[in-house]
Amino acid sequence: MQIATIGGGMIAHDQILPSLYQMQRLGSVGPVEVCARNAATLDKLASSEIIQRAFPGHSFRPRLEPYAEVIAGLPRHQLVIVALPDDLHYQAVMTALRHDQHVLCVKPLVLTVAQSIEIEAEARTRGLLVGIEYHKRFDDRSLLARRRYQAGLFGEFKLGTACLLEKWYYRHSNFQNWFTLDASDAFTYIGCHYIDLVAFVTGLRPTGVSVYGIKDRFPNGNEGWLWTDARVLWNNGACLNVQNALGFPDAAPGTNMQSLTMYCSNGQVGGWLHHSDQFRGMQYCYTANPGGDGMNTYAEPSPDYFQYVDVGGPGLTPVGYGYRSTAYIVERALEMQGKDLTARQQLLAQWDAAAVMATPANSRYNEAVVEAARESIRDGGRMVSIPS
Repeated sequence: MQIATIGGGMIAHDQILPSLYQMQRLGSVGPVEVCARNAATLDKLASSEIIQRAFPGHSFRPRLEPYAEVIAGLPRHQLVIVALPDDLHYQAVMTALRHDQHVLCVKPLVLTVAQSIEIEAEARTRGLLVGIEYHKRFDDRSLLARRRYQAGLFGEFKLGTACLLEKWYYRHSNFQNWFTLDASDAFTYIGCHYIDLVAFVTGLRPTGVSVYGIKDRFPNGNEGWLWTDARVLWNNGACLNVQNALGFPDAAPGTNMQSLTMYCSNGQVGGWLHHSDQFRGMQYCYTANPGGDGMNTYAEPSPDYFQYVDVGGPGLTPVGYGYRSTAYIVERALEMQGKDLTARQQLLAQWDAAAVMATPANSRYNEAVVEAARESIRDGGRMVSIPS
């Protein structure tokens, strides 16, 4: 399978490209192209020291043409990975589908329910996969919690808190060029992970959202909603508070601050689920700063999302739920190869029902929350209802 990745920024470097190279190494993925608007973006990605060390001899074909031309040049039923800013997803996904390509899209899929419905209809008619890369679903913590919650071991979710604050250095990245007031906000971009995760674990659906945003400026002067506090209501009456920001101190030891706490009840006794995702049980103090954005001599690295390990082969091997999530969606696209339209549509229905991989059909509550959240944040945090 040939793969065209649209966008060569942070997520391409940290997760997407090394995952594809590992699948190349395993023989399931063919040539990889990466399309970006700026040659400097592609040069930086191609010259990454850690990726070169992990995958000696692997490379991608750099493409500076408009992504529509890159997609049009692919044979039918290959895979397009959309790794663009949030507000650019819809056009890129629809372009890929209209050229009969499967799609892996980073989260959130799109910013409105109407766009999600249109994408689902186009994909289903053509028998094409659209997988949304909510990688926290593939964290073993999440999968364990889901199985045990659905077995009734926690009771029913009632009240919860979640936070995910990214480091300050994000403000100095390309985020400052697109993460502006009109395009996104900290809750839409970051908080969507925990909305999806609570729905994934519990099967509940959000019914209302209030997002209070605090404006702040990037180094280039652009304004964004860089601090947010959200209140999300669920269809059983439960409430989840979510705090997000591009503001966790660079001097702090972890790569970010993130956690989820859910208080539950079966009517007789209480249940409790707490994931302290920023504490991974590892504490390092180096003799010198190892380099890289946000790195310090004291570190608490996460072995769970994405790391490279040496298991004796050429280069290094990626491990973690970031790799597993990417590989899972690519494998589903591979599973469709050689099948007729009816068989592909049957697989889509099967994956929609299983709801392990996020698809437009089984995770549209995410677009509903995002759409309502954008309305709420522009109106000072007013509670906005989400239609059932």
